[in-house]
Amino acid sequence: MAAALRAFFDQATNTVTYLLWDPATRLGAVIDPVLDWDNRSGEADTRSADAVLAAAAEEGLSIAWVLETHVHADHLTASPYVKAKTGARIGIGEHIREVQAIFRPVFGAGDVLPEGGDFDRLFADGEEFALGGLTLTVLHVPGHTPACVAYLVEDMAFVGDTLFMPDYGTARCDFPGGDARTLWRSIQKLLALPPETRILTCHDYKAPGRDEFAWESTVAEQRARNPHVHAGMTEEQFVAQREARDAKLAPPLLLLPSIQVNMRAGRFPPAEANGVHYMRIPVTLKGGLGGANTQAVQPQAS
Repeated sequence: MAAALRAFFDQATNTVTYLLWDPATRLGAVIDPVLDWDNRSGEADTRSADAVLAAAAEEGLSIAWVLETHVHADHLTASPYVKAKTGARIGIGEHIREVQAIFRPVFGAGDVLPEGGDFDRLFADGEEFALGGLTLTVLHVPGHTPACVAYLVEDMAFVGDTLFMPDYGTARCDFPGGDARTLWRSIQKLLALPPETRILTCHDYKAPGRDEFAWESTVAEQRARNPHVHAGMTEEQFVAQREARDAKLAPPLLLLPSIQVNMRAGRFPPAEANGVHYMRIPVTLKGGLGGANTQAVQPQAS
């Protein structure tokens, strides 16, 4: 029996979570689960994850894996919640170590466990693992971040942010550790898959002229219509186009809380002495603000 799949779209973060399972054994995996987050109030909720878990219960599934395609910058992950509810293991690409090395000092996150220890499994490029009778293969596809991976199973490729819909384009590369040339080469790995391979993306933002959200295409469609990597596009053209576009993009709304939580496999920063968890905001002082914030005000003579 072929692998079974259900998709769940969170419009607040434009994120797609996938529930994948083996119909024969009823073992399942949740890919890129979303934790509902109100950035104004600092309130977290599990509505989106609960909907996925309810669907799994309806299908009679046991969730064996929670799979992250990368450390997301646009939503907080619900991986530890799914793990707590199901006993699943949390997996991510082994290059999570590089992402943690970049951001641990940025956020003063000394509690982040060494060697990716917050995650249960770090996958190497080309590694295979079982989901019941299904075999999943991990493909390292860096460029958006150093740790991006795609999960391949049967005729499906869960590509994270590496590719968007064919009418939209590709991932940005301006985050620390990102690189447009590396992304181009990663995308070529995906486009070398059989043309009928289903490309399942992690986000959709509705390209101009399209009224419905969508998250599934094929390798053939990507080759033919993707404005960033269609046939005829060269590596040099892609790099120039991608870097020019990235220079104009604003940071994602949830960048700072997402990175802090997701590099910890969904764990929040430790509570302070008052029992409250806090997110940190690194501050950049420009112009004369540095002096204004570090120099004491001198009293004026009367």
